[in-house]
Amino acid sequence: MKFSSLYCFLLLLIFQTDFGQNEETSRKERRKMYYRRQRKSSSPIHRSSRQLGIKQMRIVTPAATLPMVNLDYSTEEKFESFLRFPGVESSYNVLPGKKGHCLANGMTMYNKAVWSPEPCTTCLCSNGRVLCDETKCHPQMCPQTVTPEGECCPVCSDTEQREHTSLLHKQQPSPWVEMHPALRKEELQFEEDEEEIKQDEDREQKEKIPRPGDWGRPPNEGQSREGGEQRPGEEGRQAHQHRNPARENEDEDEDEDEDEDEDDDDTLRGDMFRMPSQLPIPATPRGIPPLPSRCSLSYKTISCISADLTQIPPLTAPEITSLELIGNSITSIPDEAFNGLPNLERLDLSKNNVTSSGIGPKAFKLLKNLMRLNMDGNNLVAIPSELPSTLEELKINENNLQFIDEESLSDLNQLVTLELEGNSLSETNVNSLAFKPLKSLSYLRLGRNKFRIIPQGLPASIEELYLENNQIEEITEISFNHTRKINVIVLRYNKIEENRIAPLAWINQENLESIDLSYNKLYHVPSYLPKSLLHLVLIGNQIERIPGFVFGHMEPGLEYLYLSFNKLVDDGIDRVSFYGAYHSLRELFLDHNELKSIPPGVQEMKALHFLRLNNNKIRNILPEQICNSEEDGDSTLEHLHLENNYIKTREISSYAFSCIRSYSSVVLKPQNIK
Repeated sequence: MKFSSLYCFLLLLIFQTDFGQNEETSRKERRKMYYRRQRKSSSPIHRSSRQLGIKQMRIVTPAATLPMVNLDYSTEEKFESFLRFPGVESSYNVLPGKKGHCLANGMTMYNKAVWSPEPCTTCLCSNGRVLCDETKCHPQMCPQTVTPEGECCPVCSDTEQREHTSLLHKQQPSPWVEMHPALRKEELQFEEDEEEIKQDEDREQKEKIPRPGDWGRPPNEGQSREGGEQRPGEEGRQAHQHRNPARENEDEDEDEDEDEDEDDDDTLRGDMFRMPSQLPIPATPRGIPPLPSRCSLSYKTISCISADLTQIPPLTAPEITSLELIGNSITSIPDEAFNGLPNLERLDLSKNNVTSSGIGPKAFKLLKNLMRLNMDGNNLVAIPSELPSTLEELKINENNLQFIDEESLSDLNQLVTLELEGNSLSETNVNSLAFKPLKSLSYLRLGRNKFRIIPQGLPASIEELYLENNQIEEITEISFNHTRKINVIVLRYNKIEENRIAPLAWINQENLESIDLSYNKLYHVPSYLPKSLLHLVLIGNQIERIPGFVFGHMEPGLEYLYLSFNKLVDDGIDRVSFYGAYHSLRELFLDHNELKSIPPGVQEMKALHFLRLNNNKIRNILPEQICNSEEDGDSTLEHLHLENNYIKTREISSYAFSCIRSYSSVVLKPQNIK
């Protein structure tokens, strides 16, 4: 009897010890799983989905009871099912288990153990029986859903929507009286831990979001990452341990393991990659007006072309280097117009209504980097004062400039291009010292003005001079006396006669290569041309004759001679007319004249590529006029125009074009009929 009592006592002691160990182990495993979930979700968005997933794992049904099925499928008792989560429908299947400890997937589960064999199934071991709850997800009322990894129910992808749904669920009372006592304690603990962590996260986010006045302010120097930041998971765990000091000893081993894992995560991830969940959106700085309508920004250029502007917009953009205000109705430029654009390099104000009186005396003074200024098509009567010395290009075409005095272009010693066409300038209102400060000027356009002589005081650096459409009548010996670098002179559409060109006007120019005297009053090719001349344009005059040896002094020799639309006749061209150019002439235009035959000396031009004789009165072509029968080589001629003459093509000798490599180079049709 005593032996039986002792045996029963020992069995009872072993059973209680085993039961306590199982319960403690199950609680530790669940707690370890809980904190690992908290550590894995680093961002608030991911954390919300995890927290929602934890709640779904404990989804239960209201007071419904289900029969328990043993291994032999016999029904013995009823067990209350899990509490159903509001708004989610569930269906249940009771799966057979093993008596005593539960067997799941080959693993022995202790009594009261809870696990999830599948994402949508939660099982409980109760006295050797396995109770499993299969979750059926309810459709989410949001535009976009996402199913987190390891979860079965989709959640709203929008953070605010999920937080709002979670808040509604928390506000609804849960029927605790219907929950199984084995899960009640864990449910309460989970809810408290989640609420504590949520509060810590909200407090940390509020501290991290800067005030509008603090945007762009650098962080305090010397503040370490460890002291300045704490992860939400660590703060939540510390708060939980502080509230539950009795559980510190039993969780010490798990916390040490988790701290080691988190230290490894910190080493791999680094706090430098941590960012607040919501970045503040910088507000538009006050006092800076937006870009005007119909204006565009491209790289470093603001374009307001035909934007109906009546004044220069108040812009503040130090990075802008180009401003285009073309085709507006701007009438004035105040002193402070460009204060917000200190680095402007190019300014285009063409086609506006800007007046000289509307420009402030210091309107351009602050533009220390301005290199190109275009004010074409305005109403200026004078060149603006105090222009930046950095200017390299200045265009004031199509205005109403009345004068240029000694101070108008002062300090512009870096100016390379100056265009003043279409104004009211003449030798009477342009000071002879006006161009003296322009030490770097190489390109000067003064066309469509009222000059009667070549302007005086041209800078020595000038290379190209354009004086077309003026009233110039003569070229004196001192006109280009100081312009030794000049390369191009354009004097078309003036009133120049050959006897008004001084013999020493340009004959000593060593760099002058191109002269355009088209549409003047010349009756023959001018003499005393520069010996460096390569390009001579005499179109649209009344030239009747090419004097002999007029090109004989040129070195290396004239290459382009254009005499179209003149009055040349056969007697006006002699064999020595082209003397000095036979070896160099490449293009010869004699079209639209009164020639009746091919000019002499053409077959001796060894470098000729282009010959125009169309629109004359030529009637026949002799065999020796184009090709020399004594030479076997091909001609260099590539284009020969003889159309619109009176040539009878059937009477042309077969040897007339024999030296030309391709007959397609010869244009004979159409011809005029007598």
